[in-house]
Amino acid sequence: MNEFTVESFEEYLTKVRDSLGVVEKNGKRVRRYFRGQSKRAFEGYDLKPSIGRYDHLSGLPPAERDRLENEVLETFGNHLLTYVNHLPRNDWEALAIAQHHGLPTRFMDWTTNPLVALYFACRESKKDKDGNPLDSAVYVLISEPPRYSELRRQQKNGGAKVAESETAIAVAGDEDGYDNYELDEEGEPPVVVDDELETATIARPRSQSETAKEGDPSPFEISANVIYDPPHVSPRIRAQDGVLLACHQPMLPLEEKDVLEIVISHAAHDDIRRRLDQYGVFDKQLFPDLDGIAKWLKYRVFEINGMT
Repeated sequence: MNEFTVESFEEYLTKVRDSLGVVEKNGKRVRRYFRGQSKRAFEGYDLKPSIGRYDHLSGLPPAERDRLENEVLETFGNHLLTYVNHLPRNDWEALAIAQHHGLPTRFMDWTTNPLVALYFACRESKKDKDGNPLDSAVYVLISEPPRYSELRRQQKNGGAKVAESETAIAVAGDEDGYDNYELDEEGEPPVVVDDELETATIARPRSQSETAKEGDPSPFEISANVIYDPPHVSPRIRAQDGVLLACHQPMLPLEEKDVLEIVISHAAHDDIRRRLDQYGVFDKQLFPDLDGIAKWLKYRVFEINGMT
């Protein structure tokens, strides 16, 4: 895994801007995706979805794991009507809601905003078993997986499943997610809005057989990782510029060739937290609810001097 180590907020901005830059394929821009972790992958927190962290599932045949995932999702879906105003249209939206509420799924959380990833990398500093402070990391997805919207169009047009060797699907439009990620004139971080993010409005969820007949791919049948732009089931998703990576092998970590690691020195965490707070990328902005206000006050009152 290629890695860089940064010692300051400014160095991180420079590394993202200069080293990652704007990637173009066939004249179209390709969006990068970022994931912040308070523990680095080599410290035991592998880059894999939450369901892949249950070791006892590794011993199950893939078909049995898929069956288990489907049964759990069906049970979850049966309870949705009591709690939501709009039911999911397919398994992708149902899994996104389940992921948002903490159910282990084959989805991984990523963001198009590198400052949001930096927040998750530095918000809470961790220590090893001996009490020594740990560096954190921001991971950049460089494998350029195709997007669900394009995969869906391909299948409806009679195309085959996306293969491992397929090239990246470029992002439509002029936004690349990080052209102007530093600050605007008001000191606020930019918000990347995707026109494909829609709220489900259909009156009931459709079964796998129904979606298959209509040409929709299933997250349980993909043959490569796929980027999915989730519907706005929560203000947090929009505030965090969130996207989901659907993993076709959820028990395995991402391959090293697929990601770049930006190591954030633990000595820089305190200053980075202050800078992010000043720039409007902190608790109450990224968690626009009472939880976010409580986290923000906790930081301002009790943690501002580095105390935990």
